[in-house]
Amino acid sequence: MGIAQRRGAAGEALAAAYFELLGCEVLGRNQKLAGVEVDLVVADGATRVLVEVKLRGRADFGGAARAVDHVKRERLKRAARVLEGSGGLLRIDVVALELLDGGLTLRHYRDAITD
Repeated sequence: MGIAQRRGAAGEALAAAYFELLGCEVLGRNQKLAGVEVDLVVADGATRVLVEVKLRGRADFGGAARAVDHVKRERLKRAARVLEGSGGLLRIDVVALELLDGGLTLRHYRDAITD
């Protein structure tokens, strides 16, 4: 496993721990839905949450949140449509992690991707 994969796995582990601290249950990691790999699937009460995690070591180019481009948003919506058929509430969140000289910043964008 290369450095990028290790950093990505560490970012996903941090995001999973964050959701657990919020009282959510992590249902799955790196799950394939409609051919799309979803970083985390979380239960937030009665709501299932698809979570895209981005970790960046630089703040230029818009930082971690900006890395969720149009193509990725459309893929996540496609993955969400698979779960919509099973009923219940559903949302897509983004967790942006930035590891800079001053330390780690975590930003949680709730319901970040909508139709």
